Amino acid sequence: MNLIQSRSDLKPSKMDSDLRQRLLQALAKNESPSSDYDLSPDVVLPEGRKLRPAAVLVALVEGRTGPNVLLTKRAPTLKHHPGQIAFPGGKVDPGDRDAVFAALREAHEEIGLPSETVDVIGTLPCHETVTGFQVTPVLAMIVGPFEPSPEVGEVAEVFEVPLAHVLERTNYSIQSRRWRGMRRAYFTVPFGPYYIWGATARMLCALADRMTEKAN
Repeated sequence: MNLIQSRSDLKPSKMDSDLRQRLLQALAKNESPSSDYDLSPDVVLPEGRKLRPAAVLVALVEGRTGPNVLLTKRAPTLKHHPGQIAFPGGKVDPGDRDAVFAALREAHEEIGLPSETVDVIGTLPCHETVTGFQVTPVLAMIVGPFEPSPEVGEVAEVFEVPLAHVLERTNYSIQSRRWRGMRRAYFTVPFGPYYIWGATARMLCALADRMTEKAN
């Protein structure tokens, strides 16, 4: 399977063209990497810490009333982060040529997304998680037919959230809970029955900040 097949032969609709231009302008902004610790300024991270590389696919798909963001609900039986909302993605394996390759591979494994239907726009700054990963968000548009096929035992559900919802900063709130003996604050952006929080919400918030301001 060719995971990074060129989509130059596609003829996107006007909406696709307009959205792609907006995404490119958003990526042109000069922003710092984000972190799960952004809301915890008192936390001092050790210099030289080793982070494990990971990648997620921030995929936009055309919906009935506009573009949507594709998300997954992790299986409740998983050892790590059961039942949480996440982008398709995972660790960058030694055989992956780069983060884009890893994100596309993971999306194919987790939700059956064919890479030939994906138009990769670019990557957002990395996000550091409290679990020791350095995650590269890969921004892309799904431009071909796609019927989700959740990986049994890994993904409980594949669903869509309107892009307009996650771009609206007033939909975000800051919550907190105790984690490993300390109070940790985090972003949330709930949608219907889906409680989107933590790293996923933080990366969406970073995208919202980029897309609602002019590139500098």
